[in-house]
Amino acid sequence: MHNFEFVKPASIADAVKALKADGAQPLSGGQTLIATMKQRLADPSILVSLTGIAEMNGVCMGDGGLHVGAATIHADVAKEASASYPALAKLAGGIGDPAVRNRGTAGGSLANNDPAACYPAAALASGATIVTNTRKIAAADYFQGMFATALAEGEIITSVIFPIPEKAAYVKFNQPASRFALTGVFVAKYADGVRVAVTGASNNGVFRWTEAETALSANFSAAAIAGLTVDGSNMISDLHGTPAYRANLVKVLTGRAVSAA
Repeated sequence: MHNFEFVKPASIADAVKALKADGAQPLSGGQTLIATMKQRLADPSILVSLTGIAEMNGVCMGDGGLHVGAATIHADVAKEASASYPALAKLAGGIGDPAVRNRGTAGGSLANNDPAACYPAAALASGATIVTNTRKIAAADYFQGMFATALAEGEIITSVIFPIPEKAAYVKFNQPASRFALTGVFVAKYADGVRVAVTGASNNGVFRWTEAETALSANFSAAAIAGLTVDGSNMISDLHGTPAYRANLVKVLTGRAVSAA
């Protein structure tokens, strides 16, 4: 790891100002960034910590849904969202191990957009709104591929607004070592239909399984997707699973999520 300066602003305005410096990079939970710095794959000269900004911490109802501050750690989301959005709380409580859950943040996960991360599935299935220091971005427009998002240079996520569904559940098949989702499926039922978001499976990152959404909007039961097949042509292939294996997991986990919801 190379030497760097550490800045911990107390407001969003101060954070944005600090990020304008050459070589500055935002730091939230640091679960990915610190590891890449240790391997010298990233070399920021200034780390701007977002965890000390009060307005970016906490969970509350407002703005048409559950308002989650971007600097809120997973453990707090698991605790504070349990009454209002149990599926989201369960997702947060199943990320990594206690050390990860007490350092990693909701905003950090969404900003990094790891193809096997859990929060992107929740945001996409919930039709969430990603709030930044400059604008609001619909989840459908935010995710743009593996590790790619709509965030501009210097733009930071300040909060996420999750509309509360009638029913929802998240089910994932863990990669045993990392506890990332080998495949994970978040199903959310709203008055206008069902959304099914899949993480950990595709080379394009998180995606919606639209065929399942159509079937489940007509009949919200696991039986509704029995005759469907998942296209595995662009699924991830690695030592943990073939594309066909992941495609099958998508269908199996979707059925389990519907039953759990």
